[in-house]
Parts: sequence; C-alpha cells; structure tokens
Amino acid sequence: MAEYFYMRINTPKGRGKKRAGRKETALQRYAVVNGLQYDENTVYKEVSEEGREWDELEKILHEGDTIIFKDLCGFVQEAEDGCMKYMMLMGKGITLVFLDNPTLNTEYIKRLFDVSKGLDFVDSISRENIIALLMQVELDRIDQERLERRKWIKEGMDASGKKPGRKEGTMEKLTPELADAIAVYLQDGSVLQIDLMKKFNISRNTLKKYAKFISKKLKQQS
Repeated sequence: MAEYFYMRINTPKGRGKKRAGRKETALQRYAVVNGLQYDENTVYKEVSEEGREWDELEKILHEGDTIIFKDLCGFVQEAEDGCMKYMMLMGKGITLVFLDNPTLNTEYIKRLFDVSKGLDFVDSISRENIIALLMQVELDRIDQERLERRKWIKEGMDASGKKPGRKEGTMEKLTPELADAIAVYLQDGSVLQIDLMKKFNISRNTLKKYAKFISKKLKQQS
C-alpha cells in the first residue's frame, strides 16, 4: 500500500517555477500529521491541461493505495465525469481523500452505504447517482463560495472608495475579475504575478496595493 498526493496548478506552461501555495501547504501538513512521505516519489503536480501527471499516477496504482487531494476541484471539474472516475478507482480498491470535501472520501462513502444497507429508498438509488449528487452539491458549493467572495470583494472596494482621504480613482482598475484573480493568487498560488500584470495591464506596485487590500478582506472573511 502506498500514499500519493495529487494537485492541479493552473499556471501557464514554461513560466518558470510553479507556485502551489496553499494547496501544497495543506497537503504537506496532512503528510506531516499522518507521518506520510512527501517528496518527488509521492507527489504529482499537474501543470498542464493534458493530464500527463495523472496518467503517470494511474499507471502505478495498486489495490490498497491512497490518493490525497486538497479539494474536489483537484480531482474533477464536472460531477458526471468525476463520478465515473470515482467509481472506477473505488472499484479497484483505491482510497480517495479530499481534505476540503470529506463527505466524498471513499472511506466515508463506504460507511454510508454500510449503514444504509436494507433501506428501501437507498436500494432504489444507485451508488453512482448518489455519488454524482454529492459531487454536484460540493461543486455547486465551491462555485457559490467563489461568487460570494467576488461579492464581498466588490462591496469592500465600493466601501473603500468612499473613505475620506483616498484619492479618487486609486482603485479604478480593480475590477471584479481582477479581484477574483488576485484572491486566487493569494489563496492557492495558481496565478503568477507577472501574468496578472500583463493580462490586466497593471504595474507591480499597483498589484501589490490591490493584493494588500484583498488580503485584508480575506483575513476578515476567515
């Protein structure tokens, strides 16, 4: 039995060192707490859309192995496809652990079905449908959190623009799209600083100013 860690880092190819940010920190912390090996032999970082690291990981999996993800989005983007992949891996005896979405850990799912054996309403619903439903609920929750984050960032920007002493137009380039991108950059490290500067046509100093503002809002939110 072996334990592996998998993460997706959504950064452009060929941009130098990729930043894993909080994703990697969370996985490293889990490894330390549980006494697991965390190195080049156990960690798979996906930095492209082609899924090469995932393909390599699948080739070496054996019954009894475990894959640890920070969250469900690191495993799948759509519930339907994710359910098929989930059922396939669970059927092969692979344990899946989602740090941010424990209700989809395979051990939890197995206990859920063990407890519910014999219940008519459960017997009438396939495991695939229940797992797909749980996945959809979690993915919807993640999307809702993103929308809420955009909302309070925008509200914070609007409020900050009315504070006495602030020069008019100092936050004019901080659009909801940029604010959300910076929040992701601060939280997950999946956005490179240089890419933000180029995409939104802002200077390094401007980015630092916006990042400081959003970092403060994130701390207030947490």
